[in-house]
Amino acid sequence: MRQSGILAAAGLYALDHNVERLAEDHQNVNRLANLLKEVPGLELQPRRDFTNILFLDLVGTGIVAPLLAEALLREGIRVNVEGQDRIRLVTHLDVSTEDVEVAGRAIVNALAQLRTA
Repeated sequence: MRQSGILAAAGLYALDHNVERLAEDHQNVNRLANLLKEVPGLELQPRRDFTNILFLDLVGTGIVAPLLAEALLREGIRVNVEGQDRIRLVTHLDVSTEDVEVAGRAIVNALAQLRTA
């Protein structure tokens, strides 16, 4: 518990300096969802009212999450694998609108390539 003050300080700093820019994160995740919503077999969760977190349900694509994550990592895109069929994407202070565009295209391309492999 000695470090709890350090963690609390980080939280207080975020509340004082970054709350207003959370709208940008929400816009970015909505942009990402729009880039991915037409991908066959890909289910986005939540389906509406996104925050800054977007889950990709891959069951309908026939591709396992670790394989997609590996392909994206080769493109410099890190995602969280949440099981064999689920990936979590998060926008935050270090993810720009341009990054979202690049990531969206990379996900679409990786899924297309993995389907044909």
